[in-house]
Amino acid sequence: MLAIFDQTVAKCPEGLKSPEGHVGAVSGVGPLTQLFASSHEGAVTVSLGSSGAIAYDSSNQNPFLPRLFGAVDDIFCLFQGTLDNITSLKQQYGLSNNSTANEVIILIEAYRSLRDRGPFHPSNVARDLSGRFAFILFDTSRKATFIATDEEGSVPFFWGTNSEDHMILSNDVEIVKQSCGKSFAPFPKGCYFTTNGGLKSFEHPSKEMKPMPRVDSQGQVCGANYQVDTETKKETKKGTGGMPRVGSAADWSSSY
Repeated sequence: MLAIFDQTVAKCPEGLKSPEGHVGAVSGVGPLTQLFASSHEGAVTVSLGSSGAIAYDSSNQNPFLPRLFGAVDDIFCLFQGTLDNITSLKQQYGLSNNSTANEVIILIEAYRSLRDRGPFHPSNVARDLSGRFAFILFDTSRKATFIATDEEGSVPFFWGTNSEDHMILSNDVEIVKQSCGKSFAPFPKGCYFTTNGGLKSFEHPSKEMKPMPRVDSQGQVCGANYQVDTETKKETKKGTGGMPRVGSAADWSSSY
């Protein structure tokens, strides 16, 4: 799977940008989707206009980490992996009578609950997902993203930024390398990304994520690995950096 997002939709953290730049990297939405299609048999590409593009293929699947793609009411979702608690999630999001609802349909319905009904926080939705997964969701009506991976990083999933400041996400590390040069890294475990909220840990959503420089086998800095900032935690204990408490009726739709 592949997603290319304009910076107005998904602004990459500065830590992903390598001082080595993007020498020899493929630039442009069209050339990158063509590169993906040429290396993935039967790939399907969906243009998102000025927001970017997404692409999906079902070839050479890992039976234990299958890939899925779906769309409902202009919300697109790319998913790889499996959820262990599908039955309870169907009940939670009112899909218990839908025998065909799979992981993609569940995630789209969960997102619509976040967007339209509240009061849900994206970290709550991510925490409720039990299994091995990585997913990319895009809402064309809001030009908003919701991206996440499980706590163990069970699915190979990478992100980076290219020379045009597009955010690139894929399970294919070679595609990310060819687009982003050294400006990429594995997507952080147990984290989610939203358009307005940026990168957060779903276990510690009130704390900042800190970039840790990543060095490749040649000793070159290439992007950054992100982890929860422990200093934020210390400040919270002192009462100076805590997130204010919000009532359960809060409208979290502004997160998108």
